[in-house]
Amino acid sequence: MQPPRTTSDQGVLDPRSGAMRLTRRPASEDLATWVERHWVVRWDLRGREPHLQETLPHPCVNLVIQPGLSRVYGVGTERFEVLLEGRGQVVGTKFRPGGFHPFAGFPIAELTDASISLGEAFGPEGEALEAAVLASADALEQIALVEAFLRARRPAPDPNVDAVARVTRLLLADPSVQRVEDISARLGIPARTLQRLFRRYVGVSPKWVLQRYRLHEAAERIADGHDGDWARLAIDLGYFDQAHFIKDFKALVGRSPAEYAAELAGATRRAA
Repeated sequence: MQPPRTTSDQGVLDPRSGAMRLTRRPASEDLATWVERHWVVRWDLRGREPHLQETLPHPCVNLVIQPGLSRVYGVGTERFEVLLEGRGQVVGTKFRPGGFHPFAGFPIAELTDASISLGEAFGPEGEALEAAVLASADALEQIALVEAFLRARRPAPDPNVDAVARVTRLLLADPSVQRVEDISARLGIPARTLQRLFRRYVGVSPKWVLQRYRLHEAAERIADGHDGDWARLAIDLGYFDQAHFIKDFKALVGRSPAEYAAELAGATRRAA
């Protein structure tokens, strides 16, 4: 039985652009303690304008395999942008928050806003994994190769990974949780312990994770056609007022909620 999800499915800005095809697959049950899912992105823009794809950050480490760019990426604290052009593909594995630490053995804060090569992460066998995955054109086969590689390195159970999972499940499930103190009260974990745990295992603070999940939800609702009542949306997401919500949204997304809604509406009209 698959464990409940511990990270958002949201975060792709302008998800209906049609510039890329995103395939997601949950991790196999025997790896699901550490791995949330696999994802494969393919695009073919030959004869078309390049497309700037933007993604909001998640509190997760990703193993990414792409010609010339295969790496293990830590948590990025800012919006991720990549220019898609021509034809290409990326095969990724998204670890659960805290799930990569047992594979790495070092504080994941060292990877925040940084990355390491597959060779640095796993030695020569990591480089061999890249070659094997890129030699295949079938997404399911590519995912199976990554899973076999991780399965051979499957770590021992770690109660701290389970503790991080409990926290992130709570943040995803209950919008009334607005502060780290709320997490501590619900789960009986002291705030300072939470801070240390998240720095070592996740790479960012629990407060950062809480805010990002709320902003993911905001972007998703806007993409689904939110009515523009930003004050109500701010309250729904646990903000004390509209101004703080708009400030945080603009800092991460690069435009205000109203500007993002107008951008999506314009794209829909052009595609009609």
